[in-house]
Amino acid sequence: MFKDTVKELLDKALNERKGLFLIDFEILSDNTIRVILDGDNGVLVEDCMFVSRAIEHNLDREEQDFSLEVTSSGATSPLVFPRQYNKHIGRNLEVKTNEGDKFEGQLAEVTEEGIVLKWKAREPKPVGKGKVTVTKEAAIAFSDIKEAKVKIKF
Repeated sequence: MFKDTVKELLDKALNERKGLFLIDFEILSDNTIRVILDGDNGVLVEDCMFVSRAIEHNLDREEQDFSLEVTSSGATSPLVFPRQYNKHIGRNLEVKTNEGDKFEGQLAEVTEEGIVLKWKAREPKPVGKGKVTVTKEAAIAFSDIKEAKVKIKF
């Protein structure tokens, strides 16, 4: 009952801010409500405050004691939904597939079916000694992605 009420309030808040979407939602045994958000253009502190208030101001603490945490998906958090990839075009991703393959490259394209990564590699020349730099590309379907993370370089 409590979880359904909180979920309805959360859905209503997200319907008012179409650029935001839910990554994770849970209510722990001690009635801690944990909400993790992401957005098409990132998540501002004001967005977290808006969602927090939309939930908190519509629940009665005398009826149900709770604590509330509304956060954004972290920079090192895995990408969970296809919608999250668009804002990362041009960034480097590390992608692990269900088959155990691992790719690291620049996110070049996002389609309805998956993503395209590009990277540079050194390979032996076709003729003669030495190596040449070539651009490699991999198209990976969303259904084949086990985990994808943005690689942050300093």
